[in-house]
Amino acid sequence: MGKIVAIANQKGGVGKTTTSINLAASLAATRHSVLLVDVDPQGNATMGCGVDKAQVESTSCSLLLGEADADAVIRNLPELGFDVIPGNSDLTAAEVELMQAMQREKRLAMALAACRERYEYVLIDCPPSLNMLTLNALVAADSVLIPMQCEYFALEGLSALMDTLKKVRQWVNPGLGVEGLLRTMYDVRSRLAREVSDQLLAHFPGQVFRTVIPRNIRLAEAPSHGLPVVHYDKSSRGSQAYLALASEIVRRNEQR
Repeated sequence: MGKIVAIANQKGGVGKTTTSINLAASLAATRHSVLLVDVDPQGNATMGCGVDKAQVESTSCSLLLGEADADAVIRNLPELGFDVIPGNSDLTAAEVELMQAMQREKRLAMALAACRERYEYVLIDCPPSLNMLTLNALVAADSVLIPMQCEYFALEGLSALMDTLKKVRQWVNPGLGVEGLLRTMYDVRSRLAREVSDQLLAHFPGQVFRTVIPRNIRLAEAPSHGLPVVHYDKSSRGSQAYLALASEIVRRNEQR
């Protein structure tokens, strides 16, 4: 049975979508079956996979509102090696409609239940806020991967997110775990980055990935070409880092 991982952080600009796209591609490159689900109204993960968010007819919005099942929404991307459920601005309207819906926080979980049999990993790219879309992702997920920059307000934001996860466990999804904390856009020359990294390791032992994602120009360029960095420049430091992260996640899950 496949594993569903929500990639979430209430703080924006931490490399969440970059991680969603490149982790999906890296897991696929290591011969695992992967589905990437975009539930962010910005649709950046969709565009980063080379899918025009303005042209798609069925999106994750259709899933959440019960207008289509997963089979009707999944887009096969053989050139990238994984599948995607696209997202776009329709999700903003979906969030409003869900507020009045029955079992509103469980819609995504019910829609993705069948996907567990077909994919080893289902990755959900969440919006950079705690709203009904993110809540649906957290209820559907087995674990949460938290990308974060090693900067001044990082630990404060992380504490708020951990409180949110605790409440989700108490009220809706008791099995929700933490897949790991991922240090992104890391600049080894920055003393502040090193200090925050040391604090993370001290406060969250065993939960911080050994893999660190560096600042890398190839990683930043790849989305404008509609490609994960492993397809844009496999030899780049960004590509090698995400391949290492994929291997670390697979190894952790095998040990568990």
